[in-house]
Amino acid sequence: MTLATTGTAVLVLEDGRVFHGTPYGAEGETFGEMVFSTGMTGYQETLTDPSYHRQIVAMTAPHIGNTGVNDEDPESSRVWVAGYVVREPARVASNWRSKRSLDEELRRQGVVGIAMPGTRALTRHLRERGAMRAGVFTAPSAPVEELVERVKGSPSMVGADLAKEVSTAEPYVVPAHGAKRFTVAAVDLGIKAMTPHRMAERGCEVHVLPASATAADILALDPDGVFLSNGPGDPETAGYAVEALTGVMEAGRPVFGICFGNQILGRALGLGTYKLRYGHRGVNQPVQDRRTGKVDISAHNHGFAVQAPLDGPFETPYGRAEVSHVNLNDGCVEGLRLLDYPAFSVQYHPEAAAGPHDAAGLFDEFCALMARPGTKEGGTRV
Repeated sequence: MTLATTGTAVLVLEDGRVFHGTPYGAEGETFGEMVFSTGMTGYQETLTDPSYHRQIVAMTAPHIGNTGVNDEDPESSRVWVAGYVVREPARVASNWRSKRSLDEELRRQGVVGIAMPGTRALTRHLRERGAMRAGVFTAPSAPVEELVERVKGSPSMVGADLAKEVSTAEPYVVPAHGAKRFTVAAVDLGIKAMTPHRMAERGCEVHVLPASATAADILALDPDGVFLSNGPGDPETAGYAVEALTGVMEAGRPVFGICFGNQILGRALGLGTYKLRYGHRGVNQPVQDRRTGKVDISAHNHGFAVQAPLDGPFETPYGRAEVSHVNLNDGCVEGLRLLDYPAFSVQYHPEAAAGPHDAAGLFDEFCALMARPGTKEGGTRV
């Protein structure tokens, strides 16, 4: 069956499901892993999050683009999503900071999208069948069967090494706000701009390093602590990051990781990772701290998770560790904490520029870890 019609667009999934709509943003074609985000706000932060590299993102909120696009809120220098799916684009962008409409921004950056009434059906389909490859096509002239085959021929997220593709090419420094308390080496696996900003607010001078940074590169800064950022792709492909972290931990430096960084810490501890059925993406995920019972509503963007024992502490090359946080929706591991070494990580995004801010205190925990006895500020490093 041929789908060619001027002014139309289609979303084609690798299992053969087809959704019809109208072009939104740039016209053309694009391929990526089809995922959905449940956030009702923060679409600009979502679009510019490097963790969405090579993914087509569907927004479950029905109205997108209401506040337009400004030049203050991007989390990186560009839009990273491979494609964009919305239900009903805003007809008018209305906000005092708005510089242009979202549609204009997507066209300016060449991001192919589709506006379609079936976003709820698409979300239900992905929840039942799992995230899968997809393609968005503007006014396609080829038969559906051919489009499906082209989608099937596009790269899978499993086995994808993407951190180096989104990372900074050169190191840079984010100065501390006010008096400097700590030097932090932040490994950019797909870092968001708000993350070093949150640390700088707490007196950290943040040296952002490329994903390919070695342990020697990191330790050359003589940092008080090492941060591992969020990022895209399959953590099983990032052996270089695991190797660098292993060298850092052998040197005894405090470590804090988020999202992809949580998975890298897990692998450095000898744990495995696996692909979630459809992942967690949005700003409304309930996560429980198992030590205190406190529940944070948190921002997420990940399709992989760590496999770790939930029934108590377990042994690692660096002493005992435990699962510190769990997701209350599906019970998956949302954080790790070492009991005999100064390191911890979470699977979510505590910087949460668009909110919520329940987990912002994790940056304070990192600072406390760097300040405790055994670090530069507290005495001789252990």
